[in-house]
Amino acid sequence: MKLGIQLGYWGLGLTGADQLAIVQEAERLGYDSVFAAEAYGSDTVSILGWIAGQTSTIKIGSAIMQMPARSAAMTAMTAATLDNLTEGRFILGLGTSGPQVAEGWHGQRFGKQLKRTREYVEVVRQALRRERLEYHGETIDLPLPDGPGKALKLTITPVQDEIPIYIAAIGPNNTRLVGEIADGLLPMMFSPEHADTALESLWEGVEKAGRQRSDVKVCPSTSLHIGEDPGQAAEGMMRGMAALYVGGMGSREKNFYNAAVSRYGFEDAAKEVQDLYLSGKKLEAMAAIPMELLQGINLFGTRDQVTERLRVFESAGVDTIVVTPATTTRDGRIAQLRELAAAAEAI
Repeated sequence: MKLGIQLGYWGLGLTGADQLAIVQEAERLGYDSVFAAEAYGSDTVSILGWIAGQTSTIKIGSAIMQMPARSAAMTAMTAATLDNLTEGRFILGLGTSGPQVAEGWHGQRFGKQLKRTREYVEVVRQALRRERLEYHGETIDLPLPDGPGKALKLTITPVQDEIPIYIAAIGPNNTRLVGEIADGLLPMMFSPEHADTALESLWEGVEKAGRQRSDVKVCPSTSLHIGEDPGQAAEGMMRGMAALYVGGMGSREKNFYNAAVSRYGFEDAAKEVQDLYLSGKKLEAMAAIPMELLQGINLFGTRDQVTERLRVFESAGVDTIVVTPATTTRDGRIAQLRELAAAAEAI
């Protein structure tokens, strides 16, 4: 099992120099990949382009580029450019975002997501193959049939024969689609003890498409703290993140993370956390996260405990575990990356 690091959203406490130092140390330690996120603040593409020229071996991935924010052709252009800048180290991570961001920030209707994702990926792949871009689907129509549009092809060639496309998904239908069309799954709130539940639909999609399980990499994101105990600060960050996603990431009617936790058997707790969070009682929502859930979806404990936990993730079929150290300082994050590298060596 390989190690990755998630930088998250840029500009929330750490400077650019801090983040670069963290990435370069991860590269020195032999980490496989680094990912950057976007929502409605920093964008992932600018960050990855900046990192590309200051690293040489670590893979660089978007986790994720929001599909509502870019046309499929623009995403293909960006992927090809980053693949050239990194000399073939780029991973294209895509996601639909959610209805609040898609419709409230990008002005794109959040509907027909399965069809949109399938067609979007097909167009991206067609463009990256440098074929003339002619595609007539339900959600994408190229060239537009009633104007001067011309079927064009990408003018630059990616370094990789096929840039890997990973998709962020957590619901059963979206995860099934990943198994059919993508090279990797980027799940959050992944618990290896509940891997059968979390990955069942992924393997259904793989089988439906006539593929092998090894064709799709499973790369969950998790928070990390290695020490004698999580400590109030680290546990507080983990609880805060869990409460945000389970309680407040989406509406009461449509919260993918709340639904995932419920499928793990925490339905009552998920409802309580959501009720508290949406009522403005965020501290109470954090406290209501069950310790069993917190331990299941995160990496924390002594180095030996984390080594054993890594074995559990690996046995659950995880290809790369992507970590965010639960500390706000550069030195603290670097120390945690070193601890994790040492824990992984003992597997």
